[in-house]
Amino acid sequence: MIRPARKEDLAEIMAVLEAAKGIMRASGNMGQWINGYPSEEVILSDIASGRGYLVSREGRIAGYFAFIPSPEPTYAQIYDGSWLDDTLPYHVVHRIASYPEIHGIFREIMDWCFSKDRNIRIDTHRDNHIMQHCILKYGFSYCGIIYLFSGDERLAYQRVIDAERR
Repeated sequence: MIRPARKEDLAEIMAVLEAAKGIMRASGNMGQWINGYPSEEVILSDIASGRGYLVSREGRIAGYFAFIPSPEPTYAQIYDGSWLDDTLPYHVVHRIASYPEIHGIFREIMDWCFSKDRNIRIDTHRDNHIMQHCILKYGFSYCGIIYLFSGDERLAYQRVIDAERR
């Protein structure tokens, strides 16, 4: 089940994020989600803006993500490629996290997101091979490289369901 995150969920959300960082480090992704990111302030901002969501299983928080309507400022320029569709509004999924022992969270999140919008963009770190696999397995297309405001590179993907049916 997916529901909006609330302030009182913060401690458990931070625990999920720490577990996700552990998965990243164990798989060789040492450069993503470092220096305290995502911080409590980032998550509280997600919650306050109505963009933070929880995945729960059997009454327990199992995952977290942010679902953000366009425009995403860091997606304005894409390098070494192009977006599948650069005219339609879209949503971005950020900060996907789950506990390592709970499977199927990515698919559940994406199924929910695509029930809300048919045009979704997502990005990930070059060393996050687990997320790259999940993104491609779900049917996203690699579109190119975007740069965060920090200057860090991210691999960018998009899936537009209407385009698949043409």
